[in-house]
Amino acid sequence: MRFTLRQLSYFIAAGETLSVTRAAEQVNISQPSISAAISHLETELNVQLFIRHHAQGLSLTPAGTRLLRAAKESLRAAAELYEVASDLNDRVSGSIKVGTFFTFAPLIAPELWAGFSRRYQDVQMTMTEGGEAELIESLRLARIDLALTYNLNMPPDVTFIELAQLRSYALVGAEHRFAGRGSIRLAELLDDPFILIDLPLTRDYFLGLFRQIGGVPRIVMETSSTASLRSYVAAGIGYGLMTARPVNQIAENGLPLVYLPLEDVSTPISFGIACLSEIRRSRVVEAFIAHCQEVIRDGSFPGMLPLDAPAAEVLRTS
Repeated sequence: MRFTLRQLSYFIAAGETLSVTRAAEQVNISQPSISAAISHLETELNVQLFIRHHAQGLSLTPAGTRLLRAAKESLRAAAELYEVASDLNDRVSGSIKVGTFFTFAPLIAPELWAGFSRRYQDVQMTMTEGGEAELIESLRLARIDLALTYNLNMPPDVTFIELAQLRSYALVGAEHRFAGRGSIRLAELLDDPFILIDLPLTRDYFLGLFRQIGGVPRIVMETSSTASLRSYVAAGIGYGLMTARPVNQIAENGLPLVYLPLEDVSTPISFGIACLSEIRRSRVVEAFIAHCQEVIRDGSFPGMLPLDAPAAEVLRTS
């Protein structure tokens, strides 16, 4: 074999990004090194892997598409050598790529990463963020090993491991007329202006809560940013709905927030780990799943208040 695993990894980066420039950034190497690796593989394998488009990046040839899948399998097989070594010395080592749903990333990713890295110091861990559809696509393209996400319309080729059932909260500003309540019925808010999280599956989930009570929200704004939602709500523009109740109940604009459990809707949302069903999980992946199961569970979630904490409590940062 007259090519290296490193050259295969450079080819994979180029095949995923369809750009020599972005591939070089992804693997932290020079652009000429990426180009040289591709040229070497094309010469060695006697196939054209890419069509070069002047100033417009690359596109894979049919042969390049097939070889991209084979290259990923080859790297995965090579990584199993680490698994064998780990079994022999009873030590978890190797690499793991984790994707996380971006609205939850600020809450859970730092603690999970730090805790897992302290526990398994021989593991190289990377994290990426994305929406539900992006995470599933990244699983299928082997860009990530697993995803921390909601169980919303999970496709049949994905296995979902539930970690916690999360309830929904109405999010209001501290000056709202219901801010002192311990809980609220969604029906009581129908006449108030509503700010909707505009993410494909999340949007459908929250609008489904209104359908449960036979009501229609008065939407005044839609945003894909939870940070924006929190600030608009804290400023009194309207109310929102969220499934995360952070420990920090101060919005990004410095104003306090209140999270009220909903009394009249009963559809919790399942949060957990998604993996491709057909891929054998490595020892590192299994260790990470076990770590998550210890840290995340019903009633306990990194960065969130306990489910039984007083709803109207406003925590200020020190």
